[in-house]
Amino acid sequence: MIKSIILTALACFMLVQVQAQDLYMPRDIQAAYKKGTRSADGTPGKKYWQNYGRYNITISAMPPDRNIKGTEQITYINNSPDTLKGLNMKLILNIHKPGAARSGTAQPNYLTPGIQIDTFLINGQPKKVNSAMATTNYMVSMPKPLMPHDSVKLNIAWHFQISLESGREGMIDSTTYYLAYFYPRVSVYDDYNGWDRFPFLDAQEFYNDFNDYTLQVKAPKNYIVWATGTLQNTNQVLQPEYAKRLQTSMTSDSTIHIATAADLASKNVTAQNDVNTWIWKANNISDMAVGISDHYVWDAASAIVDDATQRRASMQAAFLDNAADFHHAVQNGRNSLSWLSRNWPGVPYPFPKMTAFQGFADMEYPMMVNDSHTEDIRFSQFVQDHEIAHTYFPFYMGINESRYAFMDEGWATTFERLIGAAEVGQEKADELYKSFRVESWINDASTSEDLPVITPSSELRAGYGNNAYGKPSLSYFALKDMLGDALFKKALHGYMDRWHGKHPIPWDYFNSMSNVAGRNLSWFFNNWFFTNYYIDLSLQNITKVKGGYTAIIKNIGGFAVPFDIKLTYTDGTTETIHQTPGVWEKNQKQISVNLKTAKTIQSALLDGGIFMDADVSNNKFTVK
Repeated sequence: MIKSIILTALACFMLVQVQAQDLYMPRDIQAAYKKGTRSADGTPGKKYWQNYGRYNITISAMPPDRNIKGTEQITYINNSPDTLKGLNMKLILNIHKPGAARSGTAQPNYLTPGIQIDTFLINGQPKKVNSAMATTNYMVSMPKPLMPHDSVKLNIAWHFQISLESGREGMIDSTTYYLAYFYPRVSVYDDYNGWDRFPFLDAQEFYNDFNDYTLQVKAPKNYIVWATGTLQNTNQVLQPEYAKRLQTSMTSDSTIHIATAADLASKNVTAQNDVNTWIWKANNISDMAVGISDHYVWDAASAIVDDATQRRASMQAAFLDNAADFHHAVQNGRNSLSWLSRNWPGVPYPFPKMTAFQGFADMEYPMMVNDSHTEDIRFSQFVQDHEIAHTYFPFYMGINESRYAFMDEGWATTFERLIGAAEVGQEKADELYKSFRVESWINDASTSEDLPVITPSSELRAGYGNNAYGKPSLSYFALKDMLGDALFKKALHGYMDRWHGKHPIPWDYFNSMSNVAGRNLSWFFNNWFFTNYYIDLSLQNITKVKGGYTAIIKNIGGFAVPFDIKLTYTDGTTETIHQTPGVWEKNQKQISVNLKTAKTIQSALLDGGIFMDADVSNNKFTVK
């Protein structure tokens, strides 16, 4: 028994050593492994740490006044082994300032003066902050260095104008606001990169610590506030009838119309104080977002998301009454929460609620999605599914989206197809997936489109979308095909469990999947993430051999993809033989496939399904 244990341990050690050595690893990532903050078996290292903050925020929004005012106290805890002489603050709304660096152009309605810091105190001592700088990063030096395992208190007052043009945040209409990234925050300080100083350029997304939040939103009477977290004072901000409806919705499968257009017209939904203060709490979460309106109707219901405990999550929607698609948002959202919890990823929805807010962004936030209205109700469901799927990546796990967008967008793209198949059938889901996620890449031979997926998102201009969405999603489907659903899900759950509430990087994913699957998958990850490959198979030849035929298939594009060989026999019958990506492990350039049959083959066709081929002209072979 002891000998067996030793041999098993040795085999596992050799496996993780091979994993760590086979894949290219940047020097800063290598350093993290050497320091012991990350492990070659894909688990957080014995010396892993991450910093954390407690945010107590109060904001005042008084539509139609565009000026938003805020105060906050941040208690920031340095769990790192490093002495911090300064704090890098994220001032994301400075993207609206004239002169700010950004990926695209800015129309006049997008531009604002940005965040204006009124006061900034560090442990009670005033600090001068230059609000004129058009930067989304601001390094603040401290009067006294922040030592390891010590904390610092920041008291900040600020204001900004909400932008007239609404994207991820901004003015939806004159009395409807969506507030996101609205507060100064301490950026992530991590074990491999130090301070996250990537500028927000309006293309790449975000990287945040997991913090505890108390948020107070001051808004005029007759304005309803929706936000990340759990509302703490329902009975103080809503009239009794509407508070009762909200409470009823928490255990209802059917949609409860909490506030209808007629209710809103009565101007008696909220407490009738001149200003109401809505209080929200959320712990161990990466951000807060807020929606405010005096004319958005409010629907809600709930869904069981954990069969073991019968825990329910609230699904809410806030929208214009004439948006037909949003009248389906609650029931579609209930389906998303339930299906994602039970099927893929098959992890119970981790939060108490989700809110769909009608805006223009098609963007995810913790416990909220800001989605645009369309006349196509099914496409609206598709978009909402995708944004809700982001719950798991990046909010269940703290993905660095600004550097490795494929670690969250690729998974949301994968889940959207999986849930779509359950909603509209496999054929329709696959057609949408191919047209929306694959065709733009496989039919574009531009150099930038074939850059390796591992290329940091921050370094991409062209090619960002396909490297973040379609290509990594195809890799996840290829791995699922190769491992089979049961082992793939086991490995995925292992990765998610290990890095829940933490900050994984690609090598943690690669190594964890290999470790939990019990197979060295480095060849596969190298093929899909570190090469300039694309998809193009060629059926070179089919020859008669004893017991059947041999098919010679050349991998011109290089990606290790699954495919079907569709055979047509001379007697008019057909047969399909499936090949997993595992056939490419030993030779990624060319393989021989044995076709065992007593019949005579007339022709054969390679079909990759969603793994669309760049050149289908060489996919068919007629046997002479």
